[in-house]
Amino acid sequence: MREVYPIRRHRPTRRRAARLPAALTCLALAGTALVGCSRGDGPEESVDAFLAGWRSGDLNAVGFRNPAGDRLSAEEVTGQLRELTGGLPKSSPELKRTGGATVTGNTANATIRVEWSLPGDVTWGYDRPVRLVQGGDDRWQVIWEPQLVHEGLTSGDRLAVRRDPAPRAAVLDAAGTPIVAPRPVVVVGVQPNQVEDPAALARNLEAAFRAVRPALNPPVDLTDLPKRLAAAEPGDFVEVVTLRREAYLQIKPRIYDYAGTKFREEQRDLAPTREFARAVLGSVDPAFKEDLAAKPDLYTAGDLVGHGGLQGRYDERLRGRPGLSVVVNRKGPEGEVAPTGTELFRAEPKAGEPVRTTLDVATQNAADGALRAERRRAALVAVRISDGAVLAAANGPGPAGENLAFTAQVPPGSTFKMVSALGLLNAGAVTLDGPVPCEKTFTVDGRSFKNSDNFALGTVPFRVDFAKSCNTAFAALAPKLGPDGLAEAGRSLGLEGRWDLGLDAFTGRVSTGGSAAERAAAAFGQGTTQVSPLAMAAATAAVARGQWQQPKLVLDPAPAQPAPAGPQLSAGSVGPLRTMMREVVTRGTATALADVPGGPVHGKTGTAEYDDNPAHTHAWFVGWQGDVAFAVFVEQGGSSTASAVPAAERFLRALR
Repeated sequence: MREVYPIRRHRPTRRRAARLPAALTCLALAGTALVGCSRGDGPEESVDAFLAGWRSGDLNAVGFRNPAGDRLSAEEVTGQLRELTGGLPKSSPELKRTGGATVTGNTANATIRVEWSLPGDVTWGYDRPVRLVQGGDDRWQVIWEPQLVHEGLTSGDRLAVRRDPAPRAAVLDAAGTPIVAPRPVVVVGVQPNQVEDPAALARNLEAAFRAVRPALNPPVDLTDLPKRLAAAEPGDFVEVVTLRREAYLQIKPRIYDYAGTKFREEQRDLAPTREFARAVLGSVDPAFKEDLAAKPDLYTAGDLVGHGGLQGRYDERLRGRPGLSVVVNRKGPEGEVAPTGTELFRAEPKAGEPVRTTLDVATQNAADGALRAERRRAALVAVRISDGAVLAAANGPGPAGENLAFTAQVPPGSTFKMVSALGLLNAGAVTLDGPVPCEKTFTVDGRSFKNSDNFALGTVPFRVDFAKSCNTAFAALAPKLGPDGLAEAGRSLGLEGRWDLGLDAFTGRVSTGGSAAERAAAAFGQGTTQVSPLAMAAATAAVARGQWQQPKLVLDPAPAQPAPAGPQLSAGSVGPLRTMMREVVTRGTATALADVPGGPVHGKTGTAEYDDNPAHTHAWFVGWQGDVAFAVFVEQGGSSTASAVPAAERFLRALR
């Protein structure tokens, strides 16, 4: 076919001619191929007008012809532009002319730069030639064709973006092994045409699922199973639930022979157990509606997104960067759009980077197991004494994403006598064997304090007051701490500090000053003092080590601003404190731990009132054995000897 508007080799350009005065230029060029000077409207201005119109969607200031020389309306070109680029996330690219136009006779050629902003801060840029022809009215008109947008396009094509997910990286344990890894599961399903009584089958399956231990959370609700079976095709596999293989084996004998039940074995990415550090790890789920609304440029439907815990905090690092392809689709005769297989641009996916933690699988399993039978909200944190590594952070029943172990803000009760005793020893107010009265009640400013079960010891050595957890003795000693002595002792153990360990954590708030009654209550962990299990585990580790060190959870990427280590604790104070904490186990309130294998256990029990009703109490135990310090908290657990101490015993025995 004859080319109507050929583009020839360059002659002297209009840009060069423009250096002459305008009148002289027109005179000098008389009789040549260049025309249009009388209007002062060159090809560059037409190109610029085209780019401005492309950006704004209004091309009425531009004249167009097709390659055959026929005129095109601005509306026709606008429609074709929309059709060609409508599948891109942003239909208006960054556009600019690069250099001037080359003019040959009544044709001209210019170059434009096109840059598309694609999801994930990806830019797709390229240069395109723009051809123009000078019409009879001396105006320069753009020759429109789909190749002007991209050389790979023809009429009827449509650009689209295809996303290629990046491999999501793993959260690693202290050994560098992925915590979440492929593990065997069994998908339990039902085939509709083999079920005689759907309602009865639903009841039987629900009863079997309730027998799984630990209990499924959330429990399986099969109320709608009969309706789902009725709506399905006769031979369909209607999925009921996916179970870890060990959970399935528990109930296999009860459900395997039910008519219509079918079982499919698969591999799923899972933590070692269903409860394994669940609040610390977080979860990975298909993008929620809220994710898509909050970050429409980052997520699309079907993307895997981290929620809560480390998966949420480090989602960007773990998920990597999806790959992007710009492909060509084509509209068919029925209006359907189908891929052509042509790819114009590709940005390779970038795999996510792992997050390495200090979690130890054996210790975490022991912590989870210690709380497994607990029906109340509870937490257990274990910290390695020698370096502050968080070995385990377990959370008992409660919302799956609630990290009570790190973020609870609750009174510590008598576990705080560890802090009070350190302050009193620092002040020289007490000695191990110095006599201190333990009365049945002690009144300060009209407020009466008593001991658990109203016991009294009389005047006994301070070490006995500590081992037996005498509240009235500590209330009576409170003035010897001064207005800030308790807070100073707490801060020497890391409480109230600014920590950076990779997840949010409450570091405590210690009562300071206040009335005499408030200071008396604070001396045995009541009043306005609040802590988290992590804060108390770290404080306990500091007593065992002789110096506070910020707990570590995330090793890579390393936290930007970890707190510096605290001062060395006074040997003359921390030595007697360790002795007293050992005697809590040998002859005090935690003798249930005296025969735990693996070396001597040190600790302190605690029962903490959390409202104005003395019968409403949380239960605590803090302690250490070997190189592991830990804190156990049971919300509304009553007496520590009935809940927190047994959980501590289960934990320590499981470690052996």
